[in-house]
Amino acid sequence: MDYPVTRADAVVDSVHGVPVADAYRWLEDEKAPEVQAWMRAQDTLARQTLAQVPVRDALVRRFNALFYVDAISTPMRRGDRYFYIRTHKDKEKSVLYWRDGENGPEKVLLDPNTWSADGSVSMGTWAPSWDGRKLAFAQRPNAADEAVLHVVDVDTGVWSEVDVIEGGKYASPKWTPDGKGFYYEWLPTDSSIPVDERPGHTTLRYHALGQSPAKDVVIHPRTGDPSTFLAGDLSRDGRYLFVVISRGWSENDIYWKRVGEKDFRLLVKGEGATYSLHAWKDVFYVTTDEGAPKGRIFAVDPRHPERAAWKELVPEDTTASLQSLSVVGGHLALEYMKDATTEVRVTTLDGRPVRTVALPGVGAASNLYGLEDRDEAYFIFTSFTTPRLVFKTSVATGASSLWAKVELPMDPSAYTVDQVFYPSKDGTRVPMFLVYRKGLARDGNAPTLLYGYGGFNVNMQPAFRASILPWLDAGGVYAVANLRGGGEYGKEWHEAGRLGRKQNVFDDFHAAAEYLVREKYTQPRRLAIHGGSNGGLLVGAAMTQRPELYGAVVCAVPLLDMVRYHLFGSGRTWIPEYGSAEKPEDFQTLYAYSPYHHVRPDVRYPALLMMSADHDDRVDPMHARKFVAAVQNVVGNQAPALLRIEMNAGHSGADQVVRSIESSADLYAFLFQVLEVGGLQGGVPAQAR
Repeated sequence: MDYPVTRADAVVDSVHGVPVADAYRWLEDEKAPEVQAWMRAQDTLARQTLAQVPVRDALVRRFNALFYVDAISTPMRRGDRYFYIRTHKDKEKSVLYWRDGENGPEKVLLDPNTWSADGSVSMGTWAPSWDGRKLAFAQRPNAADEAVLHVVDVDTGVWSEVDVIEGGKYASPKWTPDGKGFYYEWLPTDSSIPVDERPGHTTLRYHALGQSPAKDVVIHPRTGDPSTFLAGDLSRDGRYLFVVISRGWSENDIYWKRVGEKDFRLLVKGEGATYSLHAWKDVFYVTTDEGAPKGRIFAVDPRHPERAAWKELVPEDTTASLQSLSVVGGHLALEYMKDATTEVRVTTLDGRPVRTVALPGVGAASNLYGLEDRDEAYFIFTSFTTPRLVFKTSVATGASSLWAKVELPMDPSAYTVDQVFYPSKDGTRVPMFLVYRKGLARDGNAPTLLYGYGGFNVNMQPAFRASILPWLDAGGVYAVANLRGGGEYGKEWHEAGRLGRKQNVFDDFHAAAEYLVREKYTQPRRLAIHGGSNGGLLVGAAMTQRPELYGAVVCAVPLLDMVRYHLFGSGRTWIPEYGSAEKPEDFQTLYAYSPYHHVRPDVRYPALLMMSADHDDRVDPMHARKFVAAVQNVVGNQAPALLRIEMNAGHSGADQVVRSIESSADLYAFLFQVLEVGGLQGGVPAQAR
């Protein structure tokens, strides 16, 4: 391909005595005119190339039918008011509604479709006061993580001109019971603070309505450690205030005090363990993996908070991993994961089993959403072949009814979902979901898309993805591997893919690909891999470690330069997960798999589509730029390497439906083209006609 010219500089660092080449260091400076011109040229090339793929227009038509839908979220009750999100077939962005009573007239509260002419301003977190009269919410320019908090009067729809708080990147407002103010996490916007140091400056503050945010009181100071997260919480009765300081995703500390007291006191220090807490009626319900890698629950009396006085309510279940706890309708609702599928259990407040919530099938479900003292609750269910269902349930009786569903032009019965287990390199048994259209021939020729993540205790569950339907209908297989580094089997599963054990994740992924070939689903030239963020690191490592095993790579908003990742974006907050090249022992591990540093001049790499975003303030887009430059400059590499840049978009992409359609159409057009997939006619899959 005729790529834009990319110069390679003779930049070599000595890191702990090891020479580390970095020929494309200059592409780190996004504001430089030369880099801006290079980005425009790369994006233009990618979009022009993908626009010429014959099947792309048919994909756009199919995605229009699948993506523009009427749907509704679970409602949040505050006082007698209900708040919920709707998507509409004729709107680009979701709209926040409210109503008085469950059956009252529906009213628009926030419509982000009206916030900007180009749709670049998005809605982030939102939180109504306990009486439902006020609502705090975040506006996110360019759909980035950076946010500005606002307050709206629910009855009038008028936004306060005083209650406007910048620095809301990590903010999650917690209202006081009287509705006069809220606690929130605040991040300074001072440009003199280096980007990689900002997380360590997070403080917990209290905002009184009608008061200038400049006067907001600091409730808990900053940690000064950019590798930590600080988060606050307030009990519903307003009596107890909590601060959680997390060091990555494997350990945290909880501090607490009674509101009105001066100082916080330590409840528990997480030395290799994590804790979460829900306070209700003078009891702290603590979920932890301390001494129980799959999780257990304690009751803590704040009059005797010492660790020796904790009372175990729910012991560890060694067959399932405890994911979350909520207090709903005078009961505990417990979300478990068993072989990457969901089970929701209800117990009494003292931990005695009551029932397992009946689900409509094997899939992914949420925990129960509701209030501690209200019997009504809601939960979500979805699977690879079932669009989102919202159920209303009685906590007391267990009776459930369908409250909302999504109607889509598809026939769920046309597809098969299998769960298989395969051995990784070291013999570890790893689960994987396979989705395909019934009647698939196991002749080793099916185009296959393998997806993975493998990190940060994140679970890959069997949730519905409308974007895969054209792929399935064209005879493709969609595979999701539950790699180590996730939390599907509890703490030990996560730990097995963290820090010095990160290579296990890549080995699990390679083994998934080998299983798909061995079992005659596909062959390497027809096998594509896809991952984003930490999953982008995954597919970047897969591409550079086993280029012969894959036919195409879709890499989205990735980390790829693991020697310098901690210097950009939110990088230092991930040091507990990856380690830091500033430490000699961590550097050896990181450099050994860093994809950017393992692009070799004598290797033919699979086709690459890099999907980046220009306002990604979480994972700096420099990773995508440098890696694409390295791959494009491999002499003799004939497979395309394209860089597509989503404009006015953050780490999660743009939140307009039309932009999601364009992005998905480009992704699948790329795969259909490079894997030589047919089967779409006039926007309707041939097998579905």
